[in-house]
Amino acid sequence: MQVFVNLVVTMQPSFAISCRHFEAQRCLSCRCLMHPYEQQLAAKQTELQRLLADFLVHEWGEPVPSPLQGFRNKAKMVALGAAHAPILGIIGHDGKALSLTDCPLYPAPMQALLKRLEVWIQQAGLPPYRLDKQKGELKYILLTHSRAYDQYLLRFVLRSEQALTRIQANLPLLLNDFPNITVISANIQPVHMAILEGEQEIFLTDTQRLPEQFNDVPLYIRPKSFFQTNPTVAAQLYQTAREWTHSLKPKVIWDLFCGVGGFGLHCAHADTQLTGIEIEAEAIACARASAQAMGLEHVQFQALDTQKFQAHLTDKPDLVIVNPPRRGMGIELAELLVNLSPAAILYSSCNAISLAQDLIHLKNYRIQRVQLFDMFAHTTHFETLVLLTHCRS
Repeated sequence: MQVFVNLVVTMQPSFAISCRHFEAQRCLSCRCLMHPYEQQLAAKQTELQRLLADFLVHEWGEPVPSPLQGFRNKAKMVALGAAHAPILGIIGHDGKALSLTDCPLYPAPMQALLKRLEVWIQQAGLPPYRLDKQKGELKYILLTHSRAYDQYLLRFVLRSEQALTRIQANLPLLLNDFPNITVISANIQPVHMAILEGEQEIFLTDTQRLPEQFNDVPLYIRPKSFFQTNPTVAAQLYQTAREWTHSLKPKVIWDLFCGVGGFGLHCAHADTQLTGIEIEAEAIACARASAQAMGLEHVQFQALDTQKFQAHLTDKPDLVIVNPPRRGMGIELAELLVNLSPAAILYSSCNAISLAQDLIHLKNYRIQRVQLFDMFAHTTHFETLVLLTHCRS
């Protein structure tokens, strides 16, 4: 993203928000924080326009901004330090353990819970894992917040099951202060490498999913299901997808890389045949629960590899929604969609570079609308929504 980098270098520092860790050059994750937010957003729009310069775009929407702080609903904290002095955060730019419990990207109540967790880890006697010595038990704390219901999903990533007894014995101390932690689980990751999650998930609460709602669509989060980290912008992204596709009146929708079903459920009507495909079974379980809550009858969500799903589907789609990972959807899937020739394709991308590469292969489609959604404020990353219609339409 060269345009953005050049702009960053030439502008004078004028911090968008105050962050003592960034100002001390210990945490540089928000690499664009030193610049006014309006300039950050303009730089992203310029970069997106550069990447799509070879395509004819019928309509450019105005970039959708993010709140400047307190917008994240998920925290991924490395467990550092020792059992008597635990630290939740990262290894700082200076090589030292840095607590990020007061990161301004998290809302104040979430900061308070993260700070309490540091104290609680010490109370429970949980030794943080040391990768260099391959000792200790607690690797990560993963915390997700439901804004609609003000509830939390808390996950402990552990080296083994050895610490489970201590966790369970001391949970009342934590829940007494934060009773809105409604889902708690332990993920067992025995591999001695910096790999975030293992296969085994052990629930420590009867409740196993976190309820959320964007616009009028109920959504659910389970431990391994992907969920957008900026709920304010995500709600606008889903609503825009609904508005763009409303006039198309699709009878059959395929939602590929569907996650927990946010896009498809926003775009479907009562009589729409909606099929969602996602490789992660936990996300599919959430999508099915949402469809049931909405009373949608012509819906099926299946846990399948998006590259191998076609044999399981019969009805030809009018609309295909794709929301691939950063690598994009690739040539094979793009060519499959061209052969299917749906009337429209709605593409949500978290990587405009792979988006541009994929668009090259979507022959016979024209770009009707493009809009940037700043899901990741103070970084160079952003989400892009593109509506493509078949040239015959």
